[in-house]
Amino acid sequence: MKKILLGLIAVIVIAVGGFFGFDLYAQRRVTREVETAFEQVRATGAKASHGKIAFDVKSRTLTIADIASETGAQSPVSVKIASLTMTGLGQTDAARVSADKLEFSDVEIGVAGPSPTIASLTYKAPRITVKDYSAPAGLPQLPASSSIVELYRFAFAQLAHINASSVSVPTLTGPMIFSAVVHAGDGASGEFAYSGLAIENMKDGKIASSKTDKVAFTVNQQAAGTPIKMTGDLANIVATDIDVGAMAAIFDPAKANDDREYRIQGHVSAGPYVISATPGINLRIDGMTVDDVRINPSRMQLPALLAMIPPPGSPPPSAAQTRDLLEKFAGIYLGAGIGNAEMHGLSLETPEAPLKLASMRFNFENGKIGELTVEGLDASAAKGTLKVGRFALKSFDVAKSVRLTAQFAGQKPTPEQALALLPLIEGVEFKGLVWPYKNTDKLVKVDVFSLDWGQFVGSIPSRLHLTAKVATPLDAAIPGQDALIAAGIDRMAVDADLGAVWTEASRSFALEPVKFDMAGLVKASAKVSLGNVPREAFSANAAEAMGAAAQIEASAIELTVHDLGVIDLAIAQYARSQNVGRDAARSAILASIKAQGDAIGGSNPDATALITAIGRFIETPGQTLVVKLTPRAKAPALQLMQLLKIDPQSALAQFRIEASTGL
Repeated sequence: MKKILLGLIAVIVIAVGGFFGFDLYAQRRVTREVETAFEQVRATGAKASHGKIAFDVKSRTLTIADIASETGAQSPVSVKIASLTMTGLGQTDAARVSADKLEFSDVEIGVAGPSPTIASLTYKAPRITVKDYSAPAGLPQLPASSSIVELYRFAFAQLAHINASSVSVPTLTGPMIFSAVVHAGDGASGEFAYSGLAIENMKDGKIASSKTDKVAFTVNQQAAGTPIKMTGDLANIVATDIDVGAMAAIFDPAKANDDREYRIQGHVSAGPYVISATPGINLRIDGMTVDDVRINPSRMQLPALLAMIPPPGSPPPSAAQTRDLLEKFAGIYLGAGIGNAEMHGLSLETPEAPLKLASMRFNFENGKIGELTVEGLDASAAKGTLKVGRFALKSFDVAKSVRLTAQFAGQKPTPEQALALLPLIEGVEFKGLVWPYKNTDKLVKVDVFSLDWGQFVGSIPSRLHLTAKVATPLDAAIPGQDALIAAGIDRMAVDADLGAVWTEASRSFALEPVKFDMAGLVKASAKVSLGNVPREAFSANAAEAMGAAAQIEASAIELTVHDLGVIDLAIAQYARSQNVGRDAARSAILASIKAQGDAIGGSNPDATALITAIGRFIETPGQTLVVKLTPRAKAPALQLMQLLKIDPQSALAQFRIEASTGL
């Protein structure tokens, strides 16, 4: 679309600019002024010529035949117009010229090397009609530089001064030849075709609406000697509230310190979009929308970025040059904003496997994706189908990720540097995730998996929250699962809610909530707290973190376990292994627990009470066991963990123990 507007500007500037600072009713004066305008174009080093000039005084109609122009730049732009007719010429004031209607016939605009991937491109329009036209009367000062920045700035600046009630282009086609850098084989070429292009209400640098009925394209290339053809079309392209002046600000070096936000577009919608390629690849997107597009020139620094991009054929940039380029590139993200972008109804057919996606949405502000949401993903593979009801990336700082990538240019990042990427994402979420289990027809199902983190100390989060509800088939080949399968349980369902947070002011760390529901067999919850947790414990440096961990002290622990059938399951397994009845198995287990209590004797009454409560918990199905541990004195957590491995009784003796059971 921007190239089309650039072409229209080139046509209007060459053919109309500066023609009308004169008496419109004098034939000689008209001819002389037209000649003068063309001379001014030639004075810039460009070629400019025309054929017959005719002016009808009564209808105030000027006709110019066979207009041709070509810029003198290294990548020239050529313009050919079979005829230009301007009806109802007039001057609204001394500074502006007007016409009831402008009609261009057989317009051809050729561009050499418009991008690194395209060697040549030609726009062809049999007819262009502009109604209720008005523009500045004087010929604009053409840019001294032929750089792409200057050309875009000039084009948008001129377009911002043109008013028209409508611009219509029934058809616009463009053959193109790809450059060697595309690696698409010799003779790679393509063609696009616009139909029903219409612009409504251009005034004071604003365009009320632009629509295109369809854009179709064809690309022909070769891969390993095999011809490949790609075709596609995008229908119903509609854009509203377009600010051309704001677009010009992006390319204006004078706006480098302009920290204002410009809204360049209100709403864009398009679709369906269909692409077909050999062999057997078909893509369809039902629709796309983008709302509220904004830019900040001082943050984007687009002219400075484009000036740093090496031309095709240049040697690869050094690591320092790459870092500078990526740093500037990050500014593009910082200076862009999108209120909402959405795609829906995507389907992809390939010879290997089809893919479907219901929708994808995101917004973008201050270099960050606020939330990227993907819904209704259905992807087939050799071993089955992967389904995702919903996936959400909870905020992603794109600008900072580019800047961090710039630091890694030319070197391998250290683990500490790689960890710096973690704070750029606030969390992830899956819902309705389903995939095949190994090579079976059984499924792994994730109803919900939500993980978010924050409150970073350096690059390590000191706050985490995990919510998960997962069900997976059991496998007899995995140790420990055979007993569950023997008991008639072929799936394991886990419902978990885990949280952790560090409070710097009190130097405390708490695990809360900690909740598990396993297969409807047992529910468990816990509260765990640690004291004297220094900031250095969250260091990305392992040695520093381990040194700080030695200062951490154990605090209160509370555990609650509710039996929903796991005790009976364990007793049944013990009965099978001992070849005894269930009652005998339960009695044997209780006797073993009592013996442990007797062995402890009076050395630790709290531990004896704990073992007694465990016995009651096992004796009566459906019981709830509550255990609370409180340190008797300050105790280093790492030392207690080591003691627990070698001498559990001594470790428990460091705590006051409260244990109880109840339904």
